[in-house]
Amino acid sequence: MSIIGQANELSVFDNLIHKTWSAEGRWENNGPQFKQEITFQFDLENTIIIADSKGFIDKEQTKFGHRNHGIRQYDKASNTIKFWEFDVFGNVTSGTVFAEGKNIIYQYKYGESVLTDMWEYVDESTYNFKVGTYNNGTWEQIYLNTVFKEKIK
Repeated sequence: MSIIGQANELSVFDNLIHKTWSAEGRWENNGPQFKQEITFQFDLENTIIIADSKGFIDKEQTKFGHRNHGIRQYDKASNTIKFWEFDVFGNVTSGTVFAEGKNIIYQYKYGESVLTDMWEYVDESTYNFKVGTYNNGTWEQIYLNTVFKEKIK
């Protein structure tokens, strides 16, 4: 019964599972290039989601490869979805995930700021993707604005 409950708590990710999502863009003010491919899958009897991300794996942005390995898990004690992203550079980002309708929102501390990544649902194969400062349903600043499309194999 708890497995079903946890899978239901992770249902915000249902449309992303067993698909590869691809996006390209540029960080604000003509900043560095952004290019990413992410594949999502359930693991551990549907109690966690694994996100396998490819992106630039060098500071010069010339090598594209496995950049991040992420985990999303429903935490019964806090009644929240938590996430962890481990990257090729030795960093770990962690925070919480919640839904606003079909939108998926990640919030995490980055330096002294709290940042938000939003997967804004457009349709079954498209999400607008934004990174920035988001409070009370309003974007105060956007650092990246691009689109994730389902990659057809």
